[in-house]
Amino acid sequence: MKSKQFYERAKKVLVGGVNSPVRAMKPHPLFIKRAKGSRLYDVDGNSYIDYCLGFGAIILGHAFDYVVQKIKEQVDNGTIYGTCNEYEIILAEKVIKHIKSAEMVRFVNTGTEATMHAIRLARGYTRKNKIIKIEGSYHGAFDYVLVKAGSGATTFGIPTSEGIPEETIKNTIVVPFNDKDAVERVIKENKDEIACIITEPVLGNAGLILPENDYLKFLREITEENDILLIFDEIITGFRISLGGAQEYYKVYPDITTLGKVLGGGLPIGAIAARKEIMEYLAPCGKVYQAGTFSGNPISMVAGVATLEILERENVYEKLEYLGKKIYNGIVDILQKLNLKFKVYQLGSMFQIYFNENEIKNYNDAIKSDKDKFLEFQRRLLYKGIYLPPSQFECNFISYSHSYDDINETLIKIEEALKEIWK
Repeated sequence: MKSKQFYERAKKVLVGGVNSPVRAMKPHPLFIKRAKGSRLYDVDGNSYIDYCLGFGAIILGHAFDYVVQKIKEQVDNGTIYGTCNEYEIILAEKVIKHIKSAEMVRFVNTGTEATMHAIRLARGYTRKNKIIKIEGSYHGAFDYVLVKAGSGATTFGIPTSEGIPEETIKNTIVVPFNDKDAVERVIKENKDEIACIITEPVLGNAGLILPENDYLKFLREITEENDILLIFDEIITGFRISLGGAQEYYKVYPDITTLGKVLGGGLPIGAIAARKEIMEYLAPCGKVYQAGTFSGNPISMVAGVATLEILERENVYEKLEYLGKKIYNGIVDILQKLNLKFKVYQLGSMFQIYFNENEIKNYNDAIKSDKDKFLEFQRRLLYKGIYLPPSQFECNFISYSHSYDDINETLIKIEEALKEIWK
């Protein structure tokens, strides 16, 4: 198998044979040669219906013709200028049009950059140092947010990676998702010291965990009452749940929004968006420094504009909602038929099945799922031509290019895989 051969080569020159840990899987990672529509094609000639979609970056489908055409046109005109280009303006105008809380935008290159600089901006704007992070809400791999909760409902952060000094995250406080009491307690204990609360409005890096009842509204109210900025990390949910993101879906609007993935049309991108008075604390207007050689790269800008043009003019979200409900209802029916009491969650084109019989309300609930059984399930589906991300704690996604037949085939294979595991 070429994938296995490539992996053996890769291990000699790439750490673990991969460039991001989540790509590692047993017995070896897939090496993809091309992708089109809803499918991946590996170097061995195998085809897979893809529900990873670049971990949510692809919404229209792989190599979507209109987006590819616009990228090719831009490549002929240059790949980087080191100066400004018109597409930065066009894409920013579209972001502001659809993201209700945004009045100005700063483009960066990754989601990690966006959240890192958003936190710096919040600290600069409020002149306070402490931040509240929601446990299981992933914001990239930088020091301030690579923390987990210790014993008890809340704790000052403990590093989850070697190389992060504890003093670096001494101002990061972690609380569970959907826990109002924990937030209230932390704010009371750290009065006038907290710059921001940062959270994914929907946890997409712990599988798929939805906000309960009025939890997001509660966060909005308590931050306003205490002069704390609310940051929604919409790297995953922005333009995925709706054109206005999760904030429009739930009608709760933060002070700062971070965006990425879908916004780049399949190319690297990140963005910070907020009202003007906050954004102008960034250089060159203000004293919060942020810069990037590839920020506003014309190819990423063009791909983003092309993607949003399609999202604006076609019935993308209606189809995605239909397909999302179809796969959700299908999985629920299969589980009932097999007398398996696992939990399934879905929101628009996002879904996940937890090998867990209890409701998943936060990260601590999620980690009690049977991770080993899920990986066996993922591998069995892989052999059947269905590609799910190789982790119980990643989310699955559907694209506009997925067909009804794709969903039907996937449900058949899911039932087969579950029957094989629970004979």
